Amino acid sequence: MGAAMRVPTSIKIALHALGQNRLRSGLTALGIIIGVGAVITMVGIGNGAKAQVEAQVASLGQNVIQVSAGSSSSHSSVRLGLGSSSTLTVDDADALEREIADVVVVSPEVRITTQVVAGNRNWSTQIYGESPDYFSIRQWPLEDGAIFTEQDVRGATKVAVIGSLAAEELFGDEDPVGEIVRIKNVPFTVVGVLTSKGASASGSDQDDDIIIPYTSAMKRVIGQQTNLRRINVQAADADALEEVETQITALLRQRHHIETGKDDDFIVRDQQEIAEAATATARTMTLLLGAVAGVSLIVGGIGIMNIMLVSVVERTREIGIRLAVGARSRDILRQFLMEAFALSSIGGGIGIVLGISASECLSLVAEWPTLVSLEAVVIAFLFSAAVGIFFGFYPARKASLLDPIEALRYE
Repeated sequence: MGAAMRVPTSIKIALHALGQNRLRSGLTALGIIIGVGAVITMVGIGNGAKAQVEAQVASLGQNVIQVSAGSSSSHSSVRLGLGSSSTLTVDDADALEREIADVVVVSPEVRITTQVVAGNRNWSTQIYGESPDYFSIRQWPLEDGAIFTEQDVRGATKVAVIGSLAAEELFGDEDPVGEIVRIKNVPFTVVGVLTSKGASASGSDQDDDIIIPYTSAMKRVIGQQTNLRRINVQAADADALEEVETQITALLRQRHHIETGKDDDFIVRDQQEIAEAATATARTMTLLLGAVAGVSLIVGGIGIMNIMLVSVVERTREIGIRLAVGARSRDILRQFLMEAFALSSIGGGIGIVLGISASECLSLVAEWPTLVSLEAVVIAFLFSAAVGIFFGFYPARKASLLDPIEALRYE
C-alpha cells in the first residue's frame, strides 16, 4: 500500500466493510431512511397545502382588491366583530369607480344564505348579489348560457347565474338554462351556469353559489334597504394595487366622515395580502412538519455515530496493521468518514424514493394535495449526507488517533 490511500481506495474499503455487516449496516441506515422519507413526505404535504391555497387565492381573479365591512360597536361600546358595520353603500362603490383613476371596474356585493327550490328539489346555498363586472373581476367563464347585464341590474330583473354544484343539486342531469329557481319564494330564471372553480381561500365551495343582480337581491330577496357586505374592485395592474388601496382608504374615510385617529369602519385588502394571510398557516405547517422530520434525521445520525464507535473498537487490530504498514492517520480518518458518508448517502437515497412514494400514495388514497419539489429532495439528500459526516467524524477521529503499537496488541 502506498504512503497515502486515494479516495477511490477509501470508498472501496468503506463499501467492503459495510458489506461484511449488511444487517447491521441496514439497521443503522434505517434511521436515515426514515428521517429522509419523513422529510420528503412532510414537506410534500406542506407544499401541496400551500400550493392549493395559492391556487384558491388566484381564483379570485387578477389585481383584485376587496373592501369589506368592518367592525361596529353597540351603544355599550361592545365591538361586534368584522362584517358587523353597515356603512358600505352602492354610492361608495360608484364613487370608487368614478373617482380613482386606476380602478377598472367594481362590483357591489350582498350575500344571504337561504333555501332554494327548483321543481321538487331544494338546496340550501349562498346567494350573492353582484354586478355583471363581477364575472370579469373573478375571471369566471360560463359553462353554458350568459351572464346578466347592466340593464338587468337597473331593472332588478329576476335572473340568476348558478355554480356547477348548485346546478347539479337542483337540476341533476337536466340543462338548467331557462329553468326557474325559487329564492325565498321569488322565481328567478337561470340564464347561465358557471365553470367549476373549486374551494375558495376561506374554504367555501364556490361552485355552490348562485349569483343574481345586487339590486334584485336587495329589493326582491332581502326585501329591505341593506348596505353592502363587500365591494370587489379590480385595479389596472399589479403595480397599482398599493396606490389604489391607499386611495380607496382615503376616499372612504372622507365619505364616512371618519376623524383622524379613529378606526376605519371597513377593511381594505389587496390580493397579495389575502394570499399572504391564506398561506401563512400552510407555511407554518410546512416548517413544523419539516422540523419534526429533521429530528428523525438527527436521531439517525446518532445511530450512525454509535455503530461507528462500535466498529472502531471491533476493528482496532485492523487499524493498527494499516498504520503499521504505512497508512497515515488522515487515511484512517478518511476511511471511516467514507463509511459514515456511504451509510447516510445510501440511506438518504432510499429515503427519497420512499418519501416520494409515500407522498404519491397519500395523494391517491387520502386525496391530500402533495407537492414534492426538486429543491426539497436535494436539501434532504445533502442534509442526510452532512448528518453522516458530522456524526461520523468523532468515531473516525478516534480511530485515526489510535497508537499503532497499542492497536496491534488489542485483543
